[in-house]
Amino acid sequence: MFDNEFPPLGGGTGVVNYHLLQEMASHRDVVVDLVTSSRTRARYETERFAERITIYKVPVDNRNIHHATNRELLRYSWRGLRMAQRLLRAHRYDVSFAFAGVPAGAISYLLRLTHNVPYVLSLQGPDVPGFEARYAYLYPVLTPLIKRIWRHAGAVTAISAEQEVLAHRTLPGLPLVTIPNGVDTALFTPVHPESNRPFTIVCVARLIERKGQHHLLNAFAQLRATCEQPLQLLFVGTGDAERALRESAARLQVGDSVTFKGFVARDRMPAVYQEADVFVLPSEQEGMSIALLEAMASGLPVIVTDTGGTAELVTKGENGEIVPWADVSALVRALRELLQADDLRRRMGAENRRRVLRFGWPALATRYLELCARVMASAPAARPVAGRSTADTGGGWQREPRA
Repeated sequence: MFDNEFPPLGGGTGVVNYHLLQEMASHRDVVVDLVTSSRTRARYETERFAERITIYKVPVDNRNIHHATNRELLRYSWRGLRMAQRLLRAHRYDVSFAFAGVPAGAISYLLRLTHNVPYVLSLQGPDVPGFEARYAYLYPVLTPLIKRIWRHAGAVTAISAEQEVLAHRTLPGLPLVTIPNGVDTALFTPVHPESNRPFTIVCVARLIERKGQHHLLNAFAQLRATCEQPLQLLFVGTGDAERALRESAARLQVGDSVTFKGFVARDRMPAVYQEADVFVLPSEQEGMSIALLEAMASGLPVIVTDTGGTAELVTKGENGEIVPWADVSALVRALRELLQADDLRRRMGAENRRRVLRFGWPALATRYLELCARVMASAPAARPVAGRSTADTGGGWQREPRA
């Protein structure tokens, strides 16, 4: 399994990987080796995640836990490939699994060429051309490689219908299997907040421009200027835009009502949602937000932008509100409507809880494992590693599927 990010590095992709590994640990016939990134400059690390799951971390000299630079992605590609080659000399693998076409998918693709190891590719968002504006200059260069990686995969998954549409703009007719992201519905549960406190708005996301927190901050300032009820805005997460957001809060004279909670450990996140009245995700682009699913499981009404998997989860007026990207006035109207309607908030929150119950991690992990099994069954036999005979592992593949 390949993923250049894994908690605490990166964002939603690493969180998805973490939860899938947790579920795969309960399958006694599955063995997984994950190759991911280490923040160190030179040290390779090995961690035992579970009895049959091992994490191998290759050094990329990561300078920012929120996103990797192009240089760091190249380091992961090269060192991840070398680590995979080392592992192939010690083990037989039935299938590889790549989170994102670049860089992880490139490693799986090369192993397919050199060792005939079939692979499953999970599209995550920024690896799909056209998803993220900051990669616009790279997409034309990478698209030929991305197409090749997609074509040679035994299966390609998308996390939302909109992601399917975006992928088909690059490669029309590509067979795709949609498997959404999930949420721990036992950990994230509804609790009605105390009434004798400010009306609380929460946004859980990396503090980067694409997430749109600056629009939410402007909307909050406008709402507070015309509202007698005490208000509070919570930003959970860290990122490159934090300093600018703090400066904006001071300039807008709402700094006393805005709290930057920074990084919050996963076991403390349920309490964050439970102290809020509404969840807002004003992103320019999303695949399928883990934070949105957590807020829904926590029984919160939500306000989102009309983008990606977020809009697929929300029906306007039923379980939340949908506003156009960067439309501060629309955001103010949606917030004011929920602020003034207790019954509407409760009804939307209950509907969110009902909808999200089908996104449990156990069922999603089973779907991925079944997909891997189908790819394994249809793939040709793997090519032996040079210098090793099949006797090294008792002949042929291991009995346990290894990814």
